[in-house]
Amino acid sequence: MLLRNLGAGGAIGDTDLVVAAQHGDAESFAMLYARHYAGMRAVAVRILGPGPEGEDACQDAAITALTRIGELRDPAAARAWLHRIVRNNCKMMLRARRPIPVGVAGEHLPAPDTDDPAAAVERSAQRDWVWHAIGQLTPATRLVAMLRYFTARNTYEEIALACGTPVGTVRSRLSEARRQLTAALPRVRDADHDDVAALTVRRREEAAEILTAPRNAVSLPLVHQRWADDARFLWPDGLNTDLDYLFQVFRLDLEHGLTYRLTEVVAGPGITVWSADFLYPPDWSADLRSHQEGVDKPPSAVWLLREDQGRVTECRFSYTT
Repeated sequence: MLLRNLGAGGAIGDTDLVVAAQHGDAESFAMLYARHYAGMRAVAVRILGPGPEGEDACQDAAITALTRIGELRDPAAARAWLHRIVRNNCKMMLRARRPIPVGVAGEHLPAPDTDDPAAAVERSAQRDWVWHAIGQLTPATRLVAMLRYFTARNTYEEIALACGTPVGTVRSRLSEARRQLTAALPRVRDADHDDVAALTVRRREEAAEILTAPRNAVSLPLVHQRWADDARFLWPDGLNTDLDYLFQVFRLDLEHGLTYRLTEVVAGPGITVWSADFLYPPDWSADLRSHQEGVDKPPSAVWLLREDQGRVTECRFSYTT
């Protein structure tokens, strides 16, 4: 451990902590972060004002700093480096209200305004390491972390709607996800990491096949291979159905001219997220489907697919605005 390596009574400076953290000592990084948290929080408050967003900016900075600590060439400059990460987090929040994705702080110091979280992660050499750590989280915290850091539906309100939980629960689970990631990232640094890009390609093929199945009349081999026979589909109004009912709805949509345009697929350990736009015909009426009664042409929807041993067991569907 760091304290033993430094020797009894030795003063522990930033340089010592950074060097130890760069060699995988999570305790040293935690000490470094705790030492500079007050200053980081002050930077966030100056930019964002008092409130929970400043805390979010600092907590996100802890994760990005941990994943990029090896790139800090001057260990004595840790304070300025941490403050710069927080400052860039805050500026991004002000510009677009989008959080910095986990593990890609380097792309945002500075980052182009057109940068996209998923694209940044795809470019990062550390992508698979970060996703491996995401897989170490508990299922509830893993889901909110995926939605927050890797999808376009990443506000607390949107995450709460997609998960069917209160906003306060989302905030507490995200805080717990950050805590778990801080411990998991050093632990899995040298482990074998799955190829997330390849997984995402497979999950996108699955999503495209399902959402276009009614008009293409395919046999849906991906569904039969991947979805459990007793998989459940949860609708926004609380209706709980099987997969056959879902395809009946798809067929009814097609009969009335409603189609879907897949916009996003995010695949992680045990969870896949689809997003799709609705393409309505001019004469569409919300009361055409009993389970959508009272819904006035929402523009898009999110599907949250939960898996057990590689097979989808539950899909939660929610509208977005």
